[in-house]
Amino acid sequence: MEVGRGLLLVLAFVGVASLPAVIALFFCADEIIDRVACGWAEWRERQRERRTIARLDRAVEADALTRDIDLTDFDRPDRRPLERLAADLRRLRGQGASTDGRQPVWHRTVLRAYDDRLRLACRALGITEHLTELEGVDLELERVRVEGVLHAAGLTLPAARAGHRQRHH
Repeated sequence: MEVGRGLLLVLAFVGVASLPAVIALFFCADEIIDRVACGWAEWRERQRERRTIARLDRAVEADALTRDIDLTDFDRPDRRPLERLAADLRRLRGQGASTDGRQPVWHRTVLRAYDDRLRLACRALGITEHLTELEGVDLELERVRVEGVLHAAGLTLPAARAGHRQRHH
C-alpha cells in the first residue's frame, strides 16, 4: 500500500510540475501547427520546383547546350573577380574625371587602365568590345557604348563627369 501511495504521489508531482508546459502547449498549439504546415508546404513547393526544373532540362536538353562550355575558364587563379573589376572601374573613372592639375600623360594612362578593365569586364561577361581597335572620338563613343552594355548587364559604373548619374536603359 505504501508503494502505491508513493507512486501516486510521484505521478501527482509530475502532473503538477508539467502543468505549465501543458498549458503553454495548449495556448501555442495553433502556432506549432502553423509552423509544421508551413514547413510542409515549403518542402512540397521545393520538390515541385525541382521536378519542374528537371522537366525543363529534359525538354530543352540543357546538357547539350552547356556541353561545349569550359567552366574551368571561370576558375582560373589569374581571373579577376567581377566585383574587383567593378571597383577598379569606379576608382579609375573617378581619377580620370578629376582635373586637379595633373599632366595629360597621367590622364591618358588612367584612361588606358580604365579601358583595360572595361575589356576584362566585357570578356568576363561575354560582351563584344572594340576598344583596342579605335582611337579619338570613336574610342570615346565605344567607351560610352561599352559602359552602357555593361550597365545593362548589371555592372553599375559612375558617370563620366562628376555630378552626373549614369542613365543607360
